[in-house]
Amino acid sequence: MRRPTYLALAAAAAICFMAAAAPRAQAQISINIGAAPDCPYGYYDYAPYACAPYGYYGPEWFANGIFIGVGPWFHGPANFNGHVNNHFDPRRGYKGPRPNRGEQRDPAKPVSKVAHFKGNEVRDGRGHVGSKR
Repeated sequence: MRRPTYLALAAAAAICFMAAAAPRAQAQISINIGAAPDCPYGYYDYAPYACAPYGYYGPEWFANGIFIGVGPWFHGPANFNGHVNNHFDPRRGYKGPRPNRGEQRDPAKPVSKVAHFKGNEVRDGRGHVGSKR
């Protein structure tokens, strides 16, 4: 009768020893997202973060002529909401011209006052769509 008890104790001890000897997994993950895309009029707030054309973002997305960023590179206030014209969004069917990364701004297209801007959607810089203000 003692043999089953010894076997049970030996099995329990072996399980405890194996659990203690198992390697521990690290719970913290570090991801380097790199530098924000260098686009003259900002970039879309979804991967692959392609450059957005002039007129997609309203002037509130720029501070002293610098794009405040979106997605992982967002540098605006926590309660920020800004207008976009989603007619310039490829996910909505836009197939027109877009600047390439590294291109310079056209001096005739200032970001502080986008000519004839027609914002039809509000976004928060983190990819969330709000309601029209």
